[in-house]
Amino acid sequence: MSQSSSDQPEGFWRAFWAARSNQGSLRTGRSFDLGKMSLPHLWMAYLTYPTILLYFALILVSSAIAIACGPRFGTTLIAVLLVIGIYPFAWYAIHRFILHGRWLYRNPVTASLWKRVHFDHHQDPHLLDVLFGSPLNTIPTIAIIVMPIGWAIDGVSTAFAALATGLVMTCIYEFFHCIQHLAYKPRWKWVARIKQLHVLHHFHDEDGNYGITNYAADRLFGSFYREARARPRSAHVFDLGYDLEEARRYPWVMNRTGAPPKQRPDGARRNG
Repeated sequence: MSQSSSDQPEGFWRAFWAARSNQGSLRTGRSFDLGKMSLPHLWMAYLTYPTILLYFALILVSSAIAIACGPRFGTTLIAVLLVIGIYPFAWYAIHRFILHGRWLYRNPVTASLWKRVHFDHHQDPHLLDVLFGSPLNTIPTIAIIVMPIGWAIDGVSTAFAALATGLVMTCIYEFFHCIQHLAYKPRWKWVARIKQLHVLHHFHDEDGNYGITNYAADRLFGSFYREARARPRSAHVFDLGYDLEEARRYPWVMNRTGAPPKQRPDGARRNG
């Protein structure tokens, strides 16, 4: 792929600041359309997005509390490293067994939660607003997973150090998740590879490649696949099993959507 001017440092920053003037043309309704965005546009959207700004603020607050509580370098480092190591496995478990589970949409109380946190994303993977989870869901989940780890190591200070680390990991995951749905061919081989694997999850077979930046859990638990020819294409890659038959039996998601589940996202139709 030839190197465009936006890949050069000066061209990138010109495009970055120019993105401020035409953000409206990148929107579909209220959502940014990653299928139309360049990398500078993504940086502008990401660094100004309210959810990401909230994460940044909470990282600073958590770090300040950790420091105020008198951290010890050794125990803090252990907590940080443990969170970094555990995070991809926690994400895998949530993604595979909760977000791709069918029990949430079969309950009228949790159907709207499932629609918001994952169904909408698979229905149209290009929309930035539904790619980011709601902070009301993500922040308590992060805290529940990582703070007990930090607390068990050295109390309050390492608990908040663990929370700050979990939030940093979330920001990193969210950015690379955006890259994986962006109309952009990464020049870094590792990023290109994880993007290819995630695209397979969204457009070939959803029952695999649950990781974002790290596929160790997929390899360990047998859900990893390298290429499309490794397995047949899933009939539920866009609807996650919530097809017309399921929608008739459990109508709560369809009622909130206002339409039957789509078998192909709008972005895929538009981009052929």
